[in-house]
Amino acid sequence: MNGLVDLKGRALLTVLVGASADQAETPVEVWVDTAFTGELVLPLATIQSLGMEPSLVIDAVLGDGLQAEMDTFVGWIDWFGEVKEIEVVASENQTALLGVMLMLDHRLEVDYRTLTLTLE
Repeated sequence: MNGLVDLKGRALLTVLVGASADQAETPVEVWVDTAFTGELVLPLATIQSLGMEPSLVIDAVLGDGLQAEMDTFVGWIDWFGEVKEIEVVASENQTALLGVMLMLDHRLEVDYRTLTLTLE
């Protein structure tokens, strides 16, 4: 899976997501966030437009150290050719984040010289 580094230094990938296994076809650009230990964060508006089903409310520690309760939803992602169910955390922010939990068995390489990203 190949991505890029934008001019702000963000490592970005495009993934296919959906509300069910047969609907994991919507491309979403995600920021690879190695500080996020979950699977995927999506803007609430994106979650609602895809029709994802609510799941749990979780306690989270945000990047600034504050604690918050966050709504999660059942989502599906096309991950290296396999469609798998994932937990999607809703955010009021417009940034979509890809977390470490999806990358555990993969190799991530971000090359800031060439502005490229490879996840294998």
